[in-house]
Amino acid sequence: MSEPTKKRPGRPRSIESHQAILQATIDLLIEVGVANISVDAIATRAGVGKTTIYRRYSSKEELLADAIESLRQEVVIPDTGSFWGDIDSLIESAAQLTLNPFGQQTVAMIVSTALTNPQFAQMYWAKYLQPRRQAFSIVLERAKLRGELLTNAESDLFFDTISSLMLYASVFPPTTESWQAYVRRMLNFLFQDKMA
Repeated sequence: MSEPTKKRPGRPRSIESHQAILQATIDLLIEVGVANISVDAIATRAGVGKTTIYRRYSSKEELLADAIESLRQEVVIPDTGSFWGDIDSLIESAAQLTLNPFGQQTVAMIVSTALTNPQFAQMYWAKYLQPRRQAFSIVLERAKLRGELLTNAESDLFFDTISSLMLYASVFPPTTESWQAYVRRMLNFLFQDKMA
């Protein structure tokens, strides 16, 4: 009696296929928009089967979020030794990421996709924005320990305020001062009652 044939492990996921899927998704988002994009079209453009996509992603929205996020560099949480030093570092990083045509196009893609696709908005919030909010809380907790901020300062509201202001300034850039100077001045005005 022959021994049962051992099952071979499945073929490892191809990095090239994954990159092709992400690039096809981005290209189609730009060409046809979120309302007209389909997994079929993404698979065809990437040269893979639909099953290859669904092995990696549970939904189209998860794929869209991952594709758009692949365009963005991760923001490193600074540790300069002071609250405003950390904030200035974050402002400078945000400027480098968004104040160029490619960065503005990426931000526009996130906003327009979130506005027209609630499932994408929920996915992007949970997978990418919420972890960033949690990471940003480190900046505030260090500032509280140093006595620079009042202990009742809420990190989530700080993060949302900073993000909102940066987005606004990116869409409607200031004309009398640099983007960085405007954002810094507005944050100073908004946060002055939270300083210890």
